[in-house]
Amino acid sequence: MRLENMNLPKGPDSLCFDKDVFMKDDFDVDQFVADCRKHVQLEEMREDLEMYSKQLKTAMVELINKDYADFVNLSTNLVGMDKALNQLSVPLCQLREEVLNLRTSVSEVVKAVDNQLSKQDDLQNKKINVMKLIQVVRSVEKIEKILHSQNSNDWTSLEMSSPLLAGQILERIATEFNQLQFHAVQSKGMPLLDKVRPRISGITSMLQQSLEGLLIQGLQTSNVDIVRHCLRTYATIDKTRDAEALVGQVLVKPYMDMVIVEQFVKSTPNGLQIMYTKLLQFVPHHCRLLREVTGIVISSEKADIVPGYDFLVNSVWPEIIKGIEERIASLFNAGNPDTFYDRYIISIDFVRKFERQCGSQASVRRLRAHASYQSFHNKWNLPVYFQLRYKEIAACLENAIADGLEAAPAGSSYHLLVSQVLWNSLVRCWVDKVYLPPLSHRFWKLTLQLISRYSKFLTESLPSSQITELSEMIKQRLEIIGYNNFVIVAGMSSSCLKDEKHTLIHCSRQVFNHGTYSISSYCMLVDILPFDCLFDKCPPLPCVLSPEALEDSKASLSGCIPTLNRKMTQHLTERCFRFLKSASEVPRLYRRTNKEVPSRASAYMDNALRPLHQLLSDSKDTVKPSIAQDWLRITLNDCTHRYFETISDVLSSVKKMEESLKRLKQARKTVTTNTTGTTGGPTDDSKIRLQLALDVEYLGEQIQKMGLQPADITMFSTLNDLVQGAQDRTPSEQAGP
Repeated sequence: MRLENMNLPKGPDSLCFDKDVFMKDDFDVDQFVADCRKHVQLEEMREDLEMYSKQLKTAMVELINKDYADFVNLSTNLVGMDKALNQLSVPLCQLREEVLNLRTSVSEVVKAVDNQLSKQDDLQNKKINVMKLIQVVRSVEKIEKILHSQNSNDWTSLEMSSPLLAGQILERIATEFNQLQFHAVQSKGMPLLDKVRPRISGITSMLQQSLEGLLIQGLQTSNVDIVRHCLRTYATIDKTRDAEALVGQVLVKPYMDMVIVEQFVKSTPNGLQIMYTKLLQFVPHHCRLLREVTGIVISSEKADIVPGYDFLVNSVWPEIIKGIEERIASLFNAGNPDTFYDRYIISIDFVRKFERQCGSQASVRRLRAHASYQSFHNKWNLPVYFQLRYKEIAACLENAIADGLEAAPAGSSYHLLVSQVLWNSLVRCWVDKVYLPPLSHRFWKLTLQLISRYSKFLTESLPSSQITELSEMIKQRLEIIGYNNFVIVAGMSSSCLKDEKHTLIHCSRQVFNHGTYSISSYCMLVDILPFDCLFDKCPPLPCVLSPEALEDSKASLSGCIPTLNRKMTQHLTERCFRFLKSASEVPRLYRRTNKEVPSRASAYMDNALRPLHQLLSDSKDTVKPSIAQDWLRITLNDCTHRYFETISDVLSSVKKMEESLKRLKQARKTVTTNTTGTTGGPTDDSKIRLQLALDVEYLGEQIQKMGLQPADITMFSTLNDLVQGAQDRTPSEQAGP
């Protein structure tokens, strides 16, 4: 009895445990105590257990008292039971012996019956084998009787005079031969069959020779009935492949030997196309009879159709491929990719046209599964062709990159030659005379590689250190020849990625030489290559090759824009500040020189701002105005910040010099002259401050001419306040004592 089926007496509701937990098979004392301690103290748990233990003892006493009479009578009822059991054991033993004896007798009878049945089955099998041998002998004798009823001369004359009758006789022989083959297979291994086998071989040889001769005669004379009887006979004896092979050797091969000639293909214009056209003409001109008989072509006469044949797949196609591979092996040479492409396209078109002649989808599937079909396609070394195209296309882009940042030819929609070459390379991957559908995945990979190489060119083209070195070298050479009015110009555009426009962004620096040692401009140009136009030029691609797959490449190219923008503004800042730092030379121009009071900005300001003006004029047709304004704002912010530091240092130096001179004058107690030695005029320091104020004022005017506001420049107001404040604090000139 399972513990779960026992009902324990119900305890008080105040117990800290459930009574049923004691009846579980996996009851654990430690776990029980741990669970109870979570709710009550150990003393309270002990009191509950003692209370419930007393209740269990009470319930047990009540249960015993309830069934006490049964407990007492139990021992009384078992008195004399052992004697009764001993009395039963004797007859049971006797019964067991009788059953064993009976079982032994029955087993012997069953064994005897099995032996008799085995003998009977053996006799039956031998009888069946004998009957099969008898059928084999009868079939052999029957066929020999039919064959010997006509001697060889009579049979030949019968074939010539009445080929239809000969075909009917052969069909009858084939039916009997089929039965002979069946019984011979069933009787395999019997001695008598080995004695009859030479006669069977003779019948087989004679039957095949007669069928071959009659089939050839039927094909030559275009006798539908004879061909039908022969094919049906071949099918009856399960020799359809022999018939297809015979047609291939007798009907197809001579025609292929005449048409497939390598000299004709090489010497005749469009020789390969002409050869394939003649090969395609073979089926309607020479195989119509066979196709009518086998049901490929529906004939006007409602005659019987002989199924099980596919002469186009098993007779015509193997001979075509065998002839091409043996006689025109140079057809598959991939040395010249253009020639290889033309040959491949013409050959694949021939295969497609041949497939359309098959007449059914099942026939096409059999053709494509044929070993010669696979062999023909494997002969075309497409990987070698792609490698040649890869070298050809990739070399053009690499050469363009190696040539440097040359300008695109006149009339091009791109600024740089490398951008034009990239676009031509991308388009060339998918144009006719280059792209082959089986290589779509390879050309797709090449497309991505070209874009990746282009993107790498963006990031590696003329690093900042090279820019500075090159600019310094140019500047030095220009100064040597006395040409100081030179400009360094920049211009670039960021991408505008619209929903239906996918663009390739290329920005690159280029130095254009003018004359021997002069430089006309230093440009950063933009070339936009539309992805959608690229896919318009592409043939239909697999679903996995879609414009969306270029998102990574587009993102990579777009990621170059911030870097190029940063390089652009850094370069402009360097070119501008090269002159702005000349503000530190202003004190040298006015101190102790008796120079007139300044009335206009310094010359270095025009030189410093000329690259920015040139940027606006040269980028009108290349860069969006908003982009150019961003460059100007960033450049002016950087330049103004650095210019502020320079001006601040100059003013500090001027102030220190001024204070030093004051102390010197006081020490000498002289009032004869001012700092410059001139009485009644402005001091050198005031001239310096005035000149700096005029320069900053001029800078604000030029910022407005560029389309910006001085308020757009972060440090300009601070700079202006600095120079104005310095000018206001200029000490009054003192004249005499």
